[in-house]
Amino acid sequence: MNRFFKDNKYTAIGVTAFLTVCASAFAIYVIFHFSTILGLITSFIRIMSPIINGIALAYILTPVLNFVEQHWVGWIYKKRGISMDSRKKRSRRGLSILVTYALFFCLLYLFFRLVIPQLINSIRNIIYQLPKYVNNLQVLIDRLIKGNPELESTVNSVLDSIYDETTSFLQNTLLPQTENILRLVSLSVVRVFKTILNIILGFIISIYLMYSKELMAGQAKKIAYALLDTKEANRVIAGVRYTHRTFTGFLSGKLIDSVIIGVLCFIVISLVDIPYAILVSVIVGVTNIIPFFGPYIGAIPSTILVLMIDPLKALYFVIIILILQQLDGNVIGPKILGDSTGLSSFWVIFAITVFGGMFGVAGWILGVPTFGVLYALVKYKINRTLRHKDMPQDTASYINVGSVEKDGSFIEYVPVKPRGLLEIIGLDKKSRANKNEMILDEDDIEMSGDDNGQK
Repeated sequence: MNRFFKDNKYTAIGVTAFLTVCASAFAIYVIFHFSTILGLITSFIRIMSPIINGIALAYILTPVLNFVEQHWVGWIYKKRGISMDSRKKRSRRGLSILVTYALFFCLLYLFFRLVIPQLINSIRNIIYQLPKYVNNLQVLIDRLIKGNPELESTVNSVLDSIYDETTSFLQNTLLPQTENILRLVSLSVVRVFKTILNIILGFIISIYLMYSKELMAGQAKKIAYALLDTKEANRVIAGVRYTHRTFTGFLSGKLIDSVIIGVLCFIVISLVDIPYAILVSVIVGVTNIIPFFGPYIGAIPSTILVLMIDPLKALYFVIIILILQQLDGNVIGPKILGDSTGLSSFWVIFAITVFGGMFGVAGWILGVPTFGVLYALVKYKINRTLRHKDMPQDTASYINVGSVEKDGSFIEYVPVKPRGLLEIIGLDKKSRANKNEMILDEDDIEMSGDDNGQK
């Protein structure tokens, strides 16, 4: 094909022009029919949801499968002296998958058996006691603003506006939409059945993926080496491995870290006798999965809940949360996570803000490892380009650089001292002295010139 285009210059030009026109037409169509294309993409994702669920479930459980297969089932096979032929390997994989899912469903059962009933009871008690809690909060606010009429009027105006907006929402929005809400509830029943069906299909797909994960990885590598240059294929495979390590290291470490923080929170606040210990600990543990902002997101509603019951215990709770977060940030987190993403605090906040704004809660959780991978790819590209230019790759070498010469030598930047205000307006003693010296020099020159002239 390349030889044909090489020998037929006008054909190559025509094909290039045709492809350019097609690409331009496609771009214009996408711009003017973006909503239609977005709807098609959403429909495609909805159709693919069982496969996506299966891939996600298999990806999450694969580390557990590897551990079970190597340390539990593999130990049993080795202890009994069973030879590892292809048939025995398949049986070991099947038994490992069975044990992995048994552990998974046991954890789910314990969660729904022990935690969910406590959460339901806590929420039910909150609903029943809500008027009492609101009254306690009102008494606390009245006590705080007593003797300060300006603050009292401000608080009352804010409360009145909240009440008016809530009443308006109930009367003008919620009640007229009751029929639509009932219709949505009836449709939600159908969606629940579809969701359950997708979960079942995803569960079946995940079993197939986990059973033949090496085969699928080999097929992906085969395609990469067939379509790409060998060096490019090696880079792609290395990038995929790095992405896998980053995501698994961050997600598994963050889950373990959040479970530890939730358990520690439950133990401590139970000893202090803070109400709704299980509910508060679950909130703190779950929100701790979100990097950086997660502890604050979980602590704020929990503090408000405890504050409505007992203000003093709310203060204790805030102190406990601050201590736990210091312990997590300085001891537990670094021990478990290490430097799994390689991002500084600024880039962590940047990733959470951008990805969270684009994708919501999923962006908060997955934004940091995703941006960590992108950051590593950009860093690799920059370092590779600098290496080809025979320039240093460490950032410290560029901090004080002012310019780089043609021979590659670095010239240090020397900042110019800014002029002071007195120097600018001519009141500085030193500047006036220099000015007088310049005047004297000019006079001397003129006088010497006159003398020479006279001579």
